[in-house]
Amino acid sequence: MTNLNEQLSSLRIEESARGRTGRRGVWIAVIVVIAVLAVGGWFWSQRVQATEVTTATVAARGGGGSAPGAVLNASGYVTARRRATVSSKVTGKVLDVFVEEGKAVRQGQVLARLDDSQMRSALAVVEAQLEASKQGAAEDEARLHEAELTLERRVQLMKDGVIGKAELDSAQAQVDSLKARINMAHRQVAVAETLVHQRRTDLADMVVRAPFSGVAISKDAQPGEMISPISAGGGFTRTGICTIVDMSSLEVEVDVSESYINRVHSGQPVEAVLDAYPDWRIPAHVITTVPSADRQKATVRVRIAFEKLDPRILPDMGVKVSFLSEQPAAGTAPPPPTFVVPKGAVRSAQGKDVVFVVRDGHVERRAVSIGLAQGDQVEVVSGLTAGERVVVAGPPTLADGAKVTVKER
Repeated sequence: MTNLNEQLSSLRIEESARGRTGRRGVWIAVIVVIAVLAVGGWFWSQRVQATEVTTATVAARGGGGSAPGAVLNASGYVTARRRATVSSKVTGKVLDVFVEEGKAVRQGQVLARLDDSQMRSALAVVEAQLEASKQGAAEDEARLHEAELTLERRVQLMKDGVIGKAELDSAQAQVDSLKARINMAHRQVAVAETLVHQRRTDLADMVVRAPFSGVAISKDAQPGEMISPISAGGGFTRTGICTIVDMSSLEVEVDVSESYINRVHSGQPVEAVLDAYPDWRIPAHVITTVPSADRQKATVRVRIAFEKLDPRILPDMGVKVSFLSEQPAAGTAPPPPTFVVPKGAVRSAQGKDVVFVVRDGHVERRAVSIGLAQGDQVEVVSGLTAGERVVVAGPPTLADGAKVTVKER
C-alpha cells in the first residue's frame, strides 16, 4: 500500500510547473494567430493595391509589314466608278422582272416590263387622230385641184368676154381658201405625228433596260409591286428594279492625312492588299488626288487604279495600300519596322506620347513616336516591339511601376 501511494505521488504536477506549461501554450497560440493574420494581410494588400487594367498586344504593321520602298501606308475600299440603281422613267406596276443577283447583263438588255395597257390605248387614239388628219388633208387637196381647173376655165372665158371679173375673182378666192385649209391640215398632221411619237416613247418607257453592261448585285422589285423614279406611297413604292455595277470600273479610294499628302502624286506606283487575301499583293498606281480636303477628318481622298483586274476583286472590299517610291536608292536599308496599337493605349504626359507596358505584374511608362491613325488603331514608329502588352484601359492616375492585374476581355 505504501508503494502505491508513493507511485501516485510521483505523478502529481506541482503548481509552479503547471503555471509555466499553461503560459507556454498561450504564447504559442498567439504567435500562430499573428502569423496567420500577417500572411492574410499580405495577400489582402496585394489584392487591394494592384490596379485592374485591360491590355492589348503590340502587332506588326499591316499583318505582314509595309511593302519594300513604301513611303506611306493607308487603307480604304474598292469602289466602282459606274454603279447605278436602275429605275423606270414613270410610275407603274411591275409585270415581269428578268434579272437576278449575280447575273451579268448587257447594255440595252430588258430588265423589267411595266403594265402598259393605258399607254397602248392612248397610242391607239392619237394614231386614229393622225389618220383622220391625213384623210382631211387629202380631201382638201382634191377640192383644190377642182378649184384650180375652174379658175383656169374662168380665166379663158373672161378673155373671150363671156364672164365678168367678179366671177374670176370668186374662183381665185376659192383656190386661195383651199390652199390655206390644206396648209392647216398639214400642220394638224404634223401635230398628230408628234403625239404619236410621244405616245410611242411613253410605251417604250414601260420597258426598263440596262444602261450599261455589268453585273446585277441586287434585285429590288418583284412582279406586282409599284415602281416610281421618286419615293412615294409611304415606302410601299419601289424606286428601282436592280443595282448594276460595271466590274471594269473598279478602283480603290483611300483617305490620306493632310500631313502626308505631299508624299502622293499622280502615276505613283502602289501596292494593294485586300483584307480578304492578305498574301496577295496587287500592283496599282495613283490616278489622281481629289482636289478637296475633308475639314472634319483632315484627310484628302486619293483614287487608285489596279494595273489588272481580277474576278476576286469585288466592290466595297476593304484594302490596304502602300505608296511606293519610284526609284529606291541602291543598297538602301529597308525601313524600320512599325507596329500598331489601339488608340486608347497612347497617352499624353508632359507633351509627349507615352504607353504603359505590362511586365511581371507592373507597368513601365515608355515614350513612343506615333505615325498615322487608321480607324481605332494608331501606328507606332519607335518605342515598342512586337508581342509586348500595353495598357488600353486603366485609371488616369496610373503611374510608372504601379502594380496591376490584367482584366480578361
